[in-house]
Amino acid sequence: MPADSVANQATRVTLSLLDKLFSSDAAQEVGVRLWDGTLWPDDAPHPATLVFKHPGALRQMLLPGTELGLAEAYLYNDFDIEGNIEAVFVLAETLNRDALGLVDKLGLARDLLRLPAGPKHQTGQRGRAELGGQRHSPERDRQAVTYHYDVSSDFYALWLDRQMIYSCAYFARSDEDLDPAQERKLDMLCRKMRLRPGQQLLDIGCGWGGLVIYAAQHYGVDATGITLSQPQAEWANERIAVAGLADRCRVLVRDYRQMDRPEGFDALVSVGMFEHVGAALLPPYFKRAQHLLRPGGVFLNHGIANTFEERPQSGRSFSDTYVFPDGELVPISRTLQAAEEAGFEVRDVESLRDHYALTLRHWVRRLEAHHDEALRFVDEPTYRVWRLFMSGSAYGFTAGQLNVYQALLVKPDEKGQSGLPLTRADWCTE
Repeated sequence: MPADSVANQATRVTLSLLDKLFSSDAAQEVGVRLWDGTLWPDDAPHPATLVFKHPGALRQMLLPGTELGLAEAYLYNDFDIEGNIEAVFVLAETLNRDALGLVDKLGLARDLLRLPAGPKHQTGQRGRAELGGQRHSPERDRQAVTYHYDVSSDFYALWLDRQMIYSCAYFARSDEDLDPAQERKLDMLCRKMRLRPGQQLLDIGCGWGGLVIYAAQHYGVDATGITLSQPQAEWANERIAVAGLADRCRVLVRDYRQMDRPEGFDALVSVGMFEHVGAALLPPYFKRAQHLLRPGGVFLNHGIANTFEERPQSGRSFSDTYVFPDGELVPISRTLQAAEEAGFEVRDVESLRDHYALTLRHWVRRLEAHHDEALRFVDEPTYRVWRLFMSGSAYGFTAGQLNVYQALLVKPDEKGQSGLPLTRADWCTE
């Protein structure tokens, strides 16, 4: 068949498949531009546009039949996304909601095979995460953390706030800038723990040290942070030295299971690390926290949660393959049960779901604004991993598929006393 006939057939097949697969509601949010300039469903402007880079693009996207296959088609440029990438997840929801029966799936596969095969994907700098050893062992956890966080601290600095906080901010208004919202979150954490000068604080999974630096500067505590990422620790300790806090603030490369302090810490905090623990290790995680706290000490555990309605992922997920290998989310009820079984008393639980959606949108906008600079530190597929992951997460939090909770736990003393005030009034003072 002549080349122009093949191209024309690919255009006809692609447009026909788009009409079959996607509802008119989804088409209002997302348009498609084919390799030859053809537009679907019309030439009206749309919040987002999928740009198919070659006649086999839709085949590359859908024939694997997996979330991972669709994601890799984007990472390796079978298609691109212009505009508001979060809107694209409406199309994904349409595919999930209108699941095809066997006969329809066979028909779809037949039509996709009428499209030409696309170019073979070239592996990016990072490639897929391939971890070795027992799941959630200290060595394997180190591999997982290194895969995610050791990409480049300079890359993260392009789109995080000036304190390098890689967890959700705490907004006073939906239009507030990221920096003050992140500082408000740090202050809220310190106030929830009722930190006082001279206390000993341990931050489990401290990232680039933003919280330990803030707590030492503003609350006068002696703060220790631990991370499994050597570049994070080096970055954090440089900042600590510049701030003149080296006598009462430090970041160590250490697994939480390797920490010990016979006299106990006054307060523990874990922000954005909990997702790496693993459901099976929740009991020893909270038991270790109990061991590290003195009687009357508090533990503020901040982590993302899924819902009971979430269906198990079939096959390897995009996140497990390219973002957070071995990451696991559990419902908040399961987290609190494990904490109580370890001897903690649950004193307060707060959902920050809306705040995380806002935070992620800030990150995506800042990342997109620094696209060219980002390519100095990472390759295009890696840039796209974060753009896709953070946009999809923003959609998940907005749609209620994900949540994030701060749980304040206390280790009562031998008389059962918590030592906490009767009300939350001191938290609410801005």
